[in-house]
Amino acid sequence: MSDAISSGAGASIYRYPGFLPFLIGRLAAVCALQIQAVVVAWQVYDATRDPLSLACVGLAQFIPMLLLLLPAGDLIDRFDRKSILAVSWAVEALCGALLLWLSLGDTLNTAAIYAVLALFGCARAFTGPTLQSLLPQIVPRERLAAAIAANSMIMRGATIAGPLFGGGLYALGGGPLSYALCMAGFLLGLGLLRWVPVRFAEPPKSLEASAWERFTAGIVFIRSRPIVLGTISLDLFAVLLGGVVALLPIYAQEVLQVGPEGLGALRSAMAIGEVLVGLWLSVRPFDRHVGLSMFAAVALFGLANLVFALSSLFWLSFLALLVAGGADMVSMYIRSSLIQFSTPDAMRGRVNAVNMLFIGSSNELGEFRAGSSAAWFGTVPAAVLGALCTLTVTGGWMWGFRSLRRVDRFEDASPAVAPETETAPPREGAAAV
Repeated sequence: MSDAISSGAGASIYRYPGFLPFLIGRLAAVCALQIQAVVVAWQVYDATRDPLSLACVGLAQFIPMLLLLLPAGDLIDRFDRKSILAVSWAVEALCGALLLWLSLGDTLNTAAIYAVLALFGCARAFTGPTLQSLLPQIVPRERLAAAIAANSMIMRGATIAGPLFGGGLYALGGGPLSYALCMAGFLLGLGLLRWVPVRFAEPPKSLEASAWERFTAGIVFIRSRPIVLGTISLDLFAVLLGGVVALLPIYAQEVLQVGPEGLGALRSAMAIGEVLVGLWLSVRPFDRHVGLSMFAAVALFGLANLVFALSSLFWLSFLALLVAGGADMVSMYIRSSLIQFSTPDAMRGRVNAVNMLFIGSSNELGEFRAGSSAAWFGTVPAAVLGALCTLTVTGGWMWGFRSLRRVDRFEDASPAVAPETETAPPREGAAAV
């Protein structure tokens, strides 16, 4: 191994030992997750024709994540992260096998589907923060931003392929074929972990705090940094209130009148926009005016969702989701970079667990919000109201988190760079929460 690769100077990020198999394994697992999401949503809604059933799909996964994420973060910081990820992917493969078995029956048992999704949510409580915490142990800090950009772009490739494969495979072979591919994807990720060396891990700190103090350390850490708190809470409420992914099966069947292939295309539209913007970021990454860029991206996300909510044309709906995905990619790139640059390795598991709690709330709980709102107000009014809420949140956070709005470079999130603004939770952060 050359010194350049060891030190991170002048080497392609893909040449670092373990980074490429890590990406391929995560690509397979995320693709499997996306296939499963499309097939489960279509099967459940097709069997019940009840928007609340889609709400329960998200809720069944969110509740276990809510209960387990904080203890998971503590375990991730105390034990080998690669081993924890291996166990998590093994459980997710088991869930794929159980869904395959359930889909072989003559009638769909939705209660059993929800039970399997609850087990899947338990595994995801460990998978998400472990993946985010493992990446800085694979590549050196000086190449971490490049690794984040490459990782984000390739993962969005999985969110393109997954829904397209999921919709197409379900149309061709139904649930069993789709779930078999999901199980294979998780097992492939599990197998590739063996070629991922951990070269930049710091030794674990001594455990002097109580279990409760360890569990809540991530929350305390994030509250002490209003830049990070504002970033992840903005994403939480913008997606929680304005996300439309849970409504796509209803739009596909009743508004746009397309089949499962059209649903797969709609779910892939956001990912296509994310990959296109990710390609641009991988070639021309930016590190200036990141705070204002974050707010602009979230506002664009809300506007694009508003266009989608009002559209009855498939091509316009696809284009709106494409733009929303590109805006979301910019937001995710900024959020991930700010968190990684501001967090010491010994705290990454707990901080990323809190971050995943926010992300899980915005996604799974957002699905429940969207499904229940559609049941109460109607599908289109619920989507319009959600988009308007996203725009309102963006304006409120620009006023409430002025320190985030003023961030110029990613290094500004480091306590060593700006200790006077990052050592204690200021009034503006507390008021906004």
